[in-house]
Amino acid sequence: MPLLFSGINRKKAMLLVLGIFVLGNIISIFTSNFAVAIIARVIPAIFHPIYFSAAFTMAANSVSKEDAPKAVSKVFIGVSAGMVLGVPIASFLASTVSFQLSMAFFAVINAIVFIATWAFFPSMPVKERLSYGAQLSVLKNPVTWLSIMAVLLLNSAVFGVYSYLAEYLKTVTNISGKLISFILILFGAANIIGNIIAGKLLTKNAIKTVVVFPFALGVVYIILFFIGQFTLPMAIMTLVWGIFAGIGTNINQYWISSAAPKAPDFANGLFLSSVNLGTTIGTAAGGLFISGLGTEYVVLVGILSLVLSVVFILPRSYMNRPIKQLSK
Repeated sequence: MPLLFSGINRKKAMLLVLGIFVLGNIISIFTSNFAVAIIARVIPAIFHPIYFSAAFTMAANSVSKEDAPKAVSKVFIGVSAGMVLGVPIASFLASTVSFQLSMAFFAVINAIVFIATWAFFPSMPVKERLSYGAQLSVLKNPVTWLSIMAVLLLNSAVFGVYSYLAEYLKTVTNISGKLISFILILFGAANIIGNIIAGKLLTKNAIKTVVVFPFALGVVYIILFFIGQFTLPMAIMTLVWGIFAGIGTNINQYWISSAAPKAPDFANGLFLSSVNLGTTIGTAAGGLFISGLGTEYVVLVGILSLVLSVVFILPRSYMNRPIKQLSK
């Protein structure tokens, strides 16, 4: 979808997507038909990548190339903050009042963002329109595929484990539901810190940050494996892990966008597709490890994914380094 909308004024594209979000929320409030309710969620999900692709591109274009990672990190800060605040609020409204009220909450939020975008964002026409063929040609570059595979595996490393964090805390750490919720929120809040750190690290030395990241996160996972049964150490390491997860998200976006700088919208679409596929594969692998070995061994999915990611990160970093200004 980002490829199809790559030539459209980004403000108009964002308003269209926000309008679809609001409409989907409204339909979800009033429909009692399951099929209609599913469609009302699926269609916004299809258009969802357009909004994020436009946001990433706008953020990067709003500053110098040297500061692009820092600008993009601010978008991720908003995403993390929205998840930390929005998900618990929506869950609370759905469980204590009704699902319809939680959808109404999202409808109001999306409507506010729509109005703010319309009122305060300037028109953002695409200055250099590339044909679909020109954008797709980036797939002929081996560096693009090395980047895609690295990002897929890095996201698998994070979410292949995180998807089962609640179950891990329940069965391995043996803690209560309320404390589990607190630690999950702690992880999300740590993401915000990670986003801030990532912007600075990628601006200062992008290549070094990317190369070191899988090794550093691997150390975190090894520690988690050995202290998972202890509540306080586990809570502390979850905070550290959450910071690394935030850094990793920024690395993923940077790694693909810097591989295809001439087609930023398509590159951001590839980023979103890669992380979603990585999440799917990681979650599936985590389920297999849990069913075959036990919940405590789900951490091995993260370690294995990190090891494999290095196979693609190292040649990518030497074959075709990103734009010089971004890799100082």
